[in-house]
Amino acid sequence: MKYTLQGAVAFGLMASTALAGGIERSNQSVSVIFEEGSLIDLSFGSVDPSVSGTGVSVTPGTPSGDMADSYIQTGLAYKTDLNENLSFALIYDQPFGANVSYPSASGYFAGGATAELNSKALTGVLKYTTDNNISILGGLRYQTFQAEASLPFVAGYTGSSSTDASVGYLVGVAYEKPEIALRVALTYNSAITHDWTISETGPGTATSALQTETPQSLNLEFQSGIAKDTLVFGSVRWVDWSEFDITPPVYLGATTVPLVNFREDTITYTLGVGRRFNENWSGAISFMHEPKVSGFSSNLGPTNGKSGITVGATYKKDNMEITGGISHIWLGDATSTLASIDPLTAASFTDNTAVGVGLKVRFRF
Repeated sequence: MKYTLQGAVAFGLMASTALAGGIERSNQSVSVIFEEGSLIDLSFGSVDPSVSGTGVSVTPGTPSGDMADSYIQTGLAYKTDLNENLSFALIYDQPFGANVSYPSASGYFAGGATAELNSKALTGVLKYTTDNNISILGGLRYQTFQAEASLPFVAGYTGSSSTDASVGYLVGVAYEKPEIALRVALTYNSAITHDWTISETGPGTATSALQTETPQSLNLEFQSGIAKDTLVFGSVRWVDWSEFDITPPVYLGATTVPLVNFREDTITYTLGVGRRFNENWSGAISFMHEPKVSGFSSNLGPTNGKSGITVGATYKKDNMEITGGISHIWLGDATSTLASIDPLTAASFTDNTAVGVGLKVRFRF
């Protein structure tokens, strides 16, 4: 009974972060390590953002068209208990990503611009639980990172990086009180440094070494029973986005600014409730909010803050659980700029949204 309810809860936490701050697509949660017994999770999600704006000081009044492509998220997790106190989990996810494609021949200044960023991560986690229900956990994360961009409005600029693989770590602590389904877990994810080679053309031609560090973060996740068959759950996630940048040398020389950077850190809040309806069915609803930050947004990511709602349901039969759900996200209004006219507003982006759907299948053995 507890498993069915927690499946919908986990989906609520997962889906609400599909469009979190910066270029984040996964909250890097390791909550599967707290499940009982041995299991395998397979997850699939599709996110369809709709992001468009209008030129202000550059190509004024000209619409940009929808510049955000849809994308697919996949995940895999395996968890088992090694003994009464020690548990192990192996988690695959895609923590960071971007898919930008401005329509061509629109008359908008960034028309035809494209950018893509891809990452994959494999995380191994060990958890040791003491006799007083305090857990200590830690592990290693192996992560790959690759990016490319084509920006005709910057003197025909193109840039393409190699794929770099690097390793980071995580540590955490948790307290559980099983009789009321209480769990509070705090996890720190380290920054991961990637050393790329990037080839650039356009305003100049060069192949250069480039270093980028994906940000450190903190996850505070909690749940507690509040009535029979009912759980409240949520999370607070801080990400050190102010320390992240991608600054290729040719692009920097032409524009005097990084290709991608973020002015401030982000904090994403999630709160929800889960309910078991019977032996087979449970459901959950959750709400997410990420406050706006100050300043301009990048033309490659012209949104600022967001709020969303996720509804999910789980069906349990024997050793299988199937969870599905849908998220609707309201993306915060943003203004973008160009180095050549800074601090004037290049474009304004308003009334944008995203819809995500997901499916997760869990097998216990």
